[in-house]
Amino acid sequence: MKAVTGVFNSSSEARHAILKLRSLGINGENINFLTPGDSAKALAEVPTLETEQPGMGKAIGAVVGGVTGAALGPIGAAFASVVLPGVGSIAAAGLYAAALLGAGGAAAGAAAGGALENSMSDGLPKDELFVYEDALRRGRTIVIALADDEAQADAARTAFEEVGAESIDAARKQWWIGLRDAEAEHYNAGEKDFTADEAAFRQGFEAALHPSARGKSFTQARTHLRKHYRETYEQEPFRHGYRRGRVYYRNMQKAVGSRQ
Repeated sequence: MKAVTGVFNSSSEARHAILKLRSLGINGENINFLTPGDSAKALAEVPTLETEQPGMGKAIGAVVGGVTGAALGPIGAAFASVVLPGVGSIAAAGLYAAALLGAGGAAAGAAAGGALENSMSDGLPKDELFVYEDALRRGRTIVIALADDEAQADAARTAFEEVGAESIDAARKQWWIGLRDAEAEHYNAGEKDFTADEAAFRQGFEAALHPSARGKSFTQARTHLRKHYRETYEQEPFRHGYRRGRVYYRNMQKAVGSRQ
C-alpha cells in the first residue's frame, strides 16, 4: 500500500479531506489521522457538507468515537489517546497512526509480529516522525491515507491539495527554515562554515530526533547511526548537528512539560 500524508491547518480542512478520501473508494480502515487532543471532537462536529455522500457524517463521527462517545467504526476501533513527549496530548485514529506514536491497546495488538512496523517503510518512514510532532505541536492535524495503488495515491494527493493540505516534504522544509538561522549562528560562532557543512549538520540534527536515537548520546546511538548514516556519522558537522538535535528535543520536552 502507498501512504499519502497531508498536514492541515484546521480540523475542518482535515474533515473535508477525509470525506474526499472516502469518495475515492478508500476504506475507512485505511484512513488515519493524528490531531491535538482538544481538536479531535471538533473534527467530528464540523457541519455536514451538502455534497458529501450519504453516511459520511456518521463515518467521520466514528473516526473520533473514542473522544466523542459515538459508536466505534472501522477507524474509531483503533482510536488511541496518548501524551507524546515534546508535543502533549494527541488523539490518533487508525492502526497506522496509533502505531506510529507507539500507542498501546488495539494498535499494539495489531502490530504483533512486526507487520505494521514493516509497513511503515512504505511511504511513512520513522525518520519523519519529528515533522509530524512539529505539526501537532503547532495545533495542526495530519491525515494519512493508505492507497491500494499508485493511481489511488495520486488521486489522494490531488484531493489533499484541493483542500489546502501541506505535504510532509513542505512541512519538513518549513520546520528547518524556522531553525536554520539560529543554528547557523551557533555553528559559525565556533569559527566553522555553516554554509559548507549544513547538509551533514542537518542530517545529524535530524538523526538525533529519530525514535531509535532520541534521548541517547552519540555513543549510545552509535549502532543505529552507523547503520543509517554510514558515510557521514563520523564527520564533525554531523556530530555537532547531533548534539544540537539533542538540545532541541530536550527543549521541546521542557516546553510542553511547563504547559501541563
